[in-house]
Amino acid sequence: MSGVLQWLVSLAVLTELVAICLGTQWLSAFAGCLFVAVFLAGGGGLQVYARMLFLLSLAVLGGLAGYGVLGAGQLVKAASDAAFYSAFLGSLGMMQCLVRRFEVLRRIHDVLLGGRPLWLYPKYAAVSCGIASVLSFGMMSLLCGTLSETLRERGITGESRLQWLRSVLISALRGFALVPLVAPTSVAVAILTRELPQLSWSLLLPFGLIAAGLLILVGWMLEQRRFRKVSSERMALEGWPAGTGRLLLIILVVFVAMAALVGTMGVKVSVAAMLAVPSVTLLYMLWQARRLMPVLKEGTEQIWTMNNEMAIFAASAILGVALSAVIPADALTGLVTSGGGVFLLAMLGMLIMPLFSMIGIIPITVLSVQAGFLPQLVAAGLNPLPVAVALVIGFSLAMMLSPFGPSVMLLSRFGQVSRWVVAFRWNGRFVLIAVPLMLVLTALVAWLAPTA
Repeated sequence: MSGVLQWLVSLAVLTELVAICLGTQWLSAFAGCLFVAVFLAGGGGLQVYARMLFLLSLAVLGGLAGYGVLGAGQLVKAASDAAFYSAFLGSLGMMQCLVRRFEVLRRIHDVLLGGRPLWLYPKYAAVSCGIASVLSFGMMSLLCGTLSETLRERGITGESRLQWLRSVLISALRGFALVPLVAPTSVAVAILTRELPQLSWSLLLPFGLIAAGLLILVGWMLEQRRFRKVSSERMALEGWPAGTGRLLLIILVVFVAMAALVGTMGVKVSVAAMLAVPSVTLLYMLWQARRLMPVLKEGTEQIWTMNNEMAIFAASAILGVALSAVIPADALTGLVTSGGGVFLLAMLGMLIMPLFSMIGIIPITVLSVQAGFLPQLVAAGLNPLPVAVALVIGFSLAMMLSPFGPSVMLLSRFGQVSRWVVAFRWNGRFVLIAVPLMLVLTALVAWLAPTA
């Protein structure tokens, strides 16, 4: 049964990619229904949180449809959004197939720990963000897994091991959390630009870069001393590991392909990433293996490893459509006519995500609901840029504070540290310092562009 589901979920991803290329919402909705059917059939294999959220979303959707709150058009949109979110994660996750093929990725910590101790934190944060822009959640698996193996090989235990985990992995987590601010492959960017076609990654990027720079600066101040202790136990690496040049070339090809798709098809950058990443990855795998079936089998297995995250993404999309239909269209429109109202909306949008994430509601679920309100507010005269900037910042902060988020849970599992320690003790002070800075930045954006 599991083998059949693996192929079906890969078929659903492929169907959604074809629907995107053709611009057909009905085919996208069919892909969404296929995702739903797969997750229902394989529900027993999902983690408890993913299974409960998925079933809750279907119950809410069915209940609202039964009471006549949701029409046929909204049901189609819910299925289409579920397909898009799931396929976004599944297609980008294909890049993880390259990890096991390159020595430089297996020795990534020896590479990153080179150089002066003063620059280790910003280097880790920036490189983690860059890798995560391509590998998505695969970056956390890569860095967490390789660090655990490195510590075992070198016999680093006790307090030293905890220092390594806190310094190296927390900087990797914070680097991963920068992806919504700067990367076109972020699911947050994909959600916002899908709901609001007038938004683009290039519009969000300047403000995201400022926010990312401020967050790196805060982390640098807090972690610099701890990194100096870790640096005394690092191992020098003589020369670059084999395959480094080839890996960089493949990543360059991915981004060139994305640029070509944007230029020729006029798609959003996030959509271009969904098309380019699996295509380049599969072609490289096929070039190495010279046989089609082993490549397809590995690809389907890789996509299936993300079934929990894909189910969560699909559930979040469904909840976003369902709950946004319940809120009256004019409930918030009174706030869009002044700069103060715009800032209030942006501030609430930013803070809600980390607050909800602390009690187990992951950021993508909250963002899906928030994004569902934006078209109505824009129609009432809201300039979406300040709110969108605030939402990607809130998404970034929430990724660090969510004990149930995939990135924190991966770090907790590989590092054998409580996820509550990771989310609150290791990141709590960082977020408390960062929030006022992010609110000031949001106020400036709202002041510069208060109305449409």
